[in-house]
Amino acid sequence: MPRTRTPPAPPAAPAELHALVRNLLAGLGEDPEREGLRATPRRVSDSLRYLTSGYDADLKKLLNGAVFHGPADEMVVVRDLELYSLCEHHLLPFFGKCHVGYLPKGRIVGLSKIPRIVDAFAHRLQVQERLTTQIAEAIMEAVMPLGVGVVIEAHHLCMMMRGVQKQNSRAVTSCMLGGFKSDNRTRAEFLSFIR
Repeated sequence: MPRTRTPPAPPAAPAELHALVRNLLAGLGEDPEREGLRATPRRVSDSLRYLTSGYDADLKKLLNGAVFHGPADEMVVVRDLELYSLCEHHLLPFFGKCHVGYLPKGRIVGLSKIPRIVDAFAHRLQVQERLTTQIAEAIMEAVMPLGVGVVIEAHHLCMMMRGVQKQNSRAVTSCMLGGFKSDNRTRAEFLSFIR
């Protein structure tokens, strides 16, 4: 599988996470015993565990044998996949669309597996650039196509809510592998499909 980061330590037990969130609330000057905040440590812990559940993803199990031999030799594109992730710098969400294309070489992957691969890497603390590359490398390794292209367009709340506060900003990243990188016409065809 592609190079991936693993968390430096095993995840905290739920009670430890609850205590950390409770301390965070108190550190922000809030009263964790206030009616509206009493269940917040549990809710935030559950939310963060879900949003980082990609660390536990096993891509071989995720694919579940859904790579098939087939005669397809034209580009396969899945576009406009919703994507939600957490910025590793501020723990604020970024969200947008992911577009994936590949050139089969006698093997195709079940179309529902592509969004699952996207989510497996998006559900980690991320930067958009690395996320784009991880998705492309995972598909390249799993399907062994002639090439893979991945483009992500995302809005980052760390740029929209704080810092430069540019609400209409959008970051676009791409990773082109194999024929998508070496052949201008292939790349152009993929980019025309996702526009």
